[in-house]
Amino acid sequence: MRKFFLVGGFVAAMGSGALAFDGTPAPNPSISPSDVSPVEALRNGARQYYSGDKAGAINSLRYAAENGQPMAAWKLGKMYATGDGVQEDDLKAFEYYSQVVREHGDDHPDAPDAPFVASAFVALGKYYLNGISESVPQNAGRAKQIFTHAASYFGDPDAQYELGMMYQPNNGRLAVRWFNLAAIKGHVGAQARLGETLFSLGTSESRKARGLMWMSVAREQAKGNPDAAWIGTLHEQYFAHADEPVRRLASSMTETWMHRNRPDLITAATAVAGAAAQPASQPSAQ
Repeated sequence: MRKFFLVGGFVAAMGSGALAFDGTPAPNPSISPSDVSPVEALRNGARQYYSGDKAGAINSLRYAAENGQPMAAWKLGKMYATGDGVQEDDLKAFEYYSQVVREHGDDHPDAPDAPFVASAFVALGKYYLNGISESVPQNAGRAKQIFTHAASYFGDPDAQYELGMMYQPNNGRLAVRWFNLAAIKGHVGAQARLGETLFSLGTSESRKARGLMWMSVAREQAKGNPDAAWIGTLHEQYFAHADEPVRRLASSMTETWMHRNRPDLITAATAVAGAAAQPASQPSAQ
């Protein structure tokens, strides 16, 4: 029977046999099967990473990745992509993400490793979309294939968003389809772009209002989020172009949506407003 545990953000599966890699990246001689198993190496890597020993984490994760642990390869890809504990190296990140996709791309979408595999697909798709210097030429067609697999097979909202962005300039209806799938999963960027696309395609006040509603919903949920700035700018742009009836209808639709789907934000906003309205306490008379 397989057992699962959570260590510092890594989900590991116990009881699965190790699979041999093809030698890329090169094996790490400092760890051998007589020392730890691949699953134990993954656990050690997670603990070392979150305790601040990122050099030790790299060694443990590399061994785990070389011996069949997709989460380890995914984490190494992310570390190299962002320069987290290592020198930033997009080509190394590309290789690790490619390893995950090559060896686990057809794993069951409900498997414990599936979120990491889907994330590797998205990262790889972005590298093909933008290219890596002379090492990986831009290939939008390949990027679209990769995003489509992650979006369709794994149902990944980031992949759905990326597909929407690729279709938005030339095929608004397909863009709406992919943005909508990600939007209903709570992807605020997709909600904003869905609203933008619906507003642009809208031929009636109700359709334009629905577009403005999605942009408003995204703006409310993005507060404190890195995407807040561009989503706020997008909302302001389309709000300025909307007629007053569209604004009023969109406001009503936004309020209804928020009460149904994010009552926590309504409660939080009410609490903040109530606290701000309270008069400052006065010192008691002596």
